[in-house]
Amino acid sequence: MRWEQSVEYAALSDIGFRRQNNEDSFAVLVAPRADTYLKFGHLFLVADGMGGHAVGELASKMAADIVPLAFQKLRDQSFSDALRHAIEEANTGIHTRGERNTDFRKMGTTCSTLVLCPQGALVGHVGDSRCYRVRGNRIDQLTFDHSLQWELIRQGRQKREEILLTQPRNIITRCLGPQPEVDVDIEGPYPIVSDDTFVLCSDGLTGLVQDPEIGLIVKYLPPIDACRLLVDLANLRGGGDNITVIVARVGSLPDGLSELSIPVMSAPPDARSWVWFAAWCAWSLLVAIGSVLLLSSRTVEGLLTFGGALVTLGVLVIFAMRQERQQIGVSLEDNEKTLVWKPHRSAEIKLNADFLGHLMGLEQTLQTTATEEGWAIDWDEHKKSYAEATSALANRDFKSALLPLGRALHMLMASLQEERRRKDHVAKWGEKIPLPPKPKPGGEERRGA
Repeated sequence: MRWEQSVEYAALSDIGFRRQNNEDSFAVLVAPRADTYLKFGHLFLVADGMGGHAVGELASKMAADIVPLAFQKLRDQSFSDALRHAIEEANTGIHTRGERNTDFRKMGTTCSTLVLCPQGALVGHVGDSRCYRVRGNRIDQLTFDHSLQWELIRQGRQKREEILLTQPRNIITRCLGPQPEVDVDIEGPYPIVSDDTFVLCSDGLTGLVQDPEIGLIVKYLPPIDACRLLVDLANLRGGGDNITVIVARVGSLPDGLSELSIPVMSAPPDARSWVWFAAWCAWSLLVAIGSVLLLSSRTVEGLLTFGGALVTLGVLVIFAMRQERQQIGVSLEDNEKTLVWKPHRSAEIKLNADFLGHLMGLEQTLQTTATEEGWAIDWDEHKKSYAEATSALANRDFKSALLPLGRALHMLMASLQEERRRKDHVAKWGEKIPLPPKPKPGGEERRGA
């Protein structure tokens, strides 16, 4: 990725409908200048705390504070090493804080961090918050959920459908804080092309909104509108957890510049390389022995030997096909090598009448309720967006319908949230509070070079 490619991004965190406090945190650190970008890149982070009361909130806030700062301090190292060590430093800080106070003991947080840098997109990950990439008509999950469900699926002892039905979704197997040391997944760097869009989010979103839905919303909407619609949709489906989402879209290159090429190199050797080498040597030896036996007119022995060679070849092919990840080495600026991993899961993006019909049904239900209960809403502005959406739908122009429909839905959801706050206040204090001034549109969006 080049510095000349702009990054348009937005971030939004919401308490949801059923939680008393927001235990999610996020951080965005966009380089303001070319020299800063070349050294640090652009950093985005989502953390989902756990521990109850204010404990999870503290853990996620510490992760959001420590990781960006530590990453910048460690940039005498490679990007991947600096990111790994920064997340490990956050784990140490959270664990130390927890051990000092019995009320904070075992507090923890997930942490998913994306760095967009000259080498590509680099992800550091612990827990079940996710990082996605939307490219073309596909959404790819770049992180592995450190959850009981995903670990059982990886072991392959049960069918995926059985595990998803019988095992709880919210049990995670790895997070920052509870233990003095943590194993950090470093994925990438993935090559970046123009219009790649990245999504970081907590499980308050992914537990209620499916990957294809996330992909199409992010693909067809500006980042700020995508964040709002994703949060609104999760809340409309129950809002059982805090919801945090960051959307970052890489812009096109200016005329005259080409995409950075990342030279492909062989992956670093490990113990498995020697196992594969020995297996192929054994296969080659069996083929050679079989050939010699056939040439010596020892037909039966030669055919049996060739049979053993075929069996060995079949085993090698099966194991090769069952490898979960394909490793491709790429060079870093300091001549170190890292590994590019295939996405852990992918889905196709389709914008169709069914999804827009679902959104329209939600919008009409909220509109009826808002009218009956007298919610405070700018009906003229809502009517304009709603009319634009219905006109586009009538012409089957789904792409043009999504943006105004999402904005009309957000106006209603903002009023619903305000009504909830007012009712909670009345229930607690027995008096009404005046309506706050209307926020200006686009307040959550930021744009960085």
